[in-house]
Amino acid sequence: MGFTYYIELAGITVFAISGALAALEQKEHHHDWFSVFFTGFITAIGGGTIRDVTLGNYPVSWVRDVNVLWAIFVAFLLIILFTKSLLRLRKELFLFDTIGIGIYTVIGTKISLAYGVNPFAAIILGMISAIFGGAIRDTLMNQVPFIFRKEIYATACLAGALVYVALNYMKIDGNLNTIISALVVVIIRIAAVRYNLSLPKFSLPKQ
Repeated sequence: MGFTYYIELAGITVFAISGALAALEQKEHHHDWFSVFFTGFITAIGGGTIRDVTLGNYPVSWVRDVNVLWAIFVAFLLIILFTKSLLRLRKELFLFDTIGIGIYTVIGTKISLAYGVNPFAAIILGMISAIFGGAIRDTLMNQVPFIFRKEIYATACLAGALVYVALNYMKIDGNLNTIISALVVVIIRIAAVRYNLSLPKFSLPKQ
């Protein structure tokens, strides 16, 4: 159990918090404890599960490692104890979503490379690890997933995964690479939200 493992557990915790808070913010729906927990759970494990299934990594991480479930339970406990404070923090720079996608991008890319896939596939799987839990969450709550909104989101994950692969190729220390690459995702995402940055809109040719 090294540095990267604990970083992954931290990512699971913040993603679970993000999902649970997203459910609580839906004032038009009634959410009991189970629905809040389930939304946080699916947000935390969704992307990683798709990655593991794609790689043939069975059992998938949350089935294989009980600490993943403990991290989600810790997140739920924090929600119960500090609901108001966490809701306020979530609105500032999309704190938990941002940290979560940064960590998940790096972990997903690293695991994919360990399974011997080509670097391009590893970058894509890193992105999938980061964004699909949130996409499932948004779909369950009848919202447009972030990947279909104008702000830069998935592109930030691709950039972080690309940096990780490049630094890994250059034999940069793994822990340092993890921190740098996750920060790339976080910085791009925060800048995109703060300055309303987006990719050019795809326009169909006029007929």
